[in-house]
Formats: sequence, structure tokens, C-alpha cells
Amino acid sequence: MDRMLEEFRARRDLIVAGLNDLPGVECISPQGAFYAFPKVSGTGLPAGELADLLLEEAGVACLSGTAFGRHGEGHLRLSYANSRENISRALDRMHDLLSRTAQ
Repeated sequence: MDRMLEEFRARRDLIVAGLNDLPGVECISPQGAFYAFPKVSGTGLPAGELADLLLEEAGVACLSGTAFGRHGEGHLRLSYANSRENISRALDRMHDLLSRTAQ
């Protein structure tokens, strides 16, 4: 059990650091389940549009924060219940996409 908890902490730290390195994105470390909820309003794109773009052009699945109510606008929900390798790959793809579309 301790080994799995440590692995999820490592995944959390990886995704939070990676998200904070993306242009226009801010993320605090989640304290609950294995989901990050970064603020993406700095990208200049509505969250729903960005979620669609990430899926279609980068192959990264996430949800718009608006799926969780009106206060979720400007946020995305991403799971880090995946391997560190896949999380790193997704972050690289997100960085490539946001670097091309940044305002």
C-alpha cells in the first residue's frame, strides 16, 4: 500500500510540475483523488475548446472544468492514474500544442 501511495505522489508531482511549465497554465497540487484541475484561462481559449483541441490535435483526453459546474470555466480536469511515462508524453504533447496556439 505504501509503495502505491508513493507512486501516486510521484505521478501527482510530475503532472503538477509539468502543467505549471505550460504557457498560460497554473496548477496547485491536488489533495484528494488522482485528478489535477489546472487553471487554463491564461491560454486565451475557453476550457471546452481547449479540451477538444487537446484531444483532436494532441491525443490528450481531459474534461472541461465546466462539466463540474459553472465555476469550472477556465479549468481542465486531468487524471494522473496512468504511468509516469504516459503522463510525461501527454505533457510534452500539451506543451507542443500550447506553444503553437499561445497568444
